[in-house]
Amino acid sequence: MRRTILSAVLGSLMLASAVQVQAQDQDQAQDTVTLGITQIVEHPALDASRQGVLDELKARGYIEDDNLDVIFENAQGDTAIAAQIARKFAGEPPTVLLAISTPTAQSAAAVMPKTAPIVFTAVTDPLLAKLVADMDSPGANITGVVDAPPLKAQLQLIREMFPEAESLGVIYNPGEANSVSQVEALETLAPDMGFTLVDVTASRTSEVMGAARSLAGRADAIYVPVDNTVVSALESVVRVGYDADIPVFTGDNSSVARGALASLGFSYYDMGRQTGEMVARIIDGEDPGNIPVGTVEKLELIVNSSAAEAIGYEIPAELQERAVEIIE
Repeated sequence: MRRTILSAVLGSLMLASAVQVQAQDQDQAQDTVTLGITQIVEHPALDASRQGVLDELKARGYIEDDNLDVIFENAQGDTAIAAQIARKFAGEPPTVLLAISTPTAQSAAAVMPKTAPIVFTAVTDPLLAKLVADMDSPGANITGVVDAPPLKAQLQLIREMFPEAESLGVIYNPGEANSVSQVEALETLAPDMGFTLVDVTASRTSEVMGAARSLAGRADAIYVPVDNTVVSALESVVRVGYDADIPVFTGDNSSVARGALASLGFSYYDMGRQTGEMVARIIDGEDPGNIPVGTVEKLELIVNSSAAEAIGYEIPAELQERAVEIIE
């Protein structure tokens, strides 16, 4: 009899314990949020943006491998793969989908359920890309932060450093909407700054070297816009610049450490932190359609003294004083 009572008590305790553990697991599952990340390609600027998002979320209490599950997918520069990744996320939508770059944002917007929040970053022109209809009131399920480079200020920098330059070479991928919009803007701005624009295209990274070589003898300076394809193969452009004594300028600051001469732009990491703030607000219940598209305002000058030496150029002292960083 005692054994029967003892067995019943133990059984009840075990059942209660199991129910408690199950409840704790359910509470933990409910408290955990999922961040899906789709990125067109891995290169320093986009990687810095992604890290900025994760660091901002951590600062706001969303910690990876604790209460935040992160699913990262890299399209390896292939828009077809980006579309496949988007369909995968559409099948099982995360709490928020972070789309890094224009092609991945477009792929996600095309297939994700309209109830699934999307936050983009490193998108140059969300209006041209048809991601939003209004920058102040995006509507639907999407918002984000743009990385439109300060083209006029960057052209002014090139003119300041090379007052005798007449032709400006630009390499871009015509398949990237953000790049097309930049080149169109440059076509308007360049003549006013005294430049003749010489644009060449590269639809994939393997074509970048050839495109850069075609500018030798035709361009007094080369400008690399915020273009995922070209930035992924930036070293090819830099090598051509060194060989032909042509200065290479870039639209994003992270490329200066990879051999470009200079850039007047913003920090992609800071942009990521700004994007992470948006992601956190949406996780906390805000409607992405009511969050205005953000822009990055702070500009920083970075110069590369080694790149200057490679092409026989001496960076003026005044520019060195203005620079927030001098790459040796």
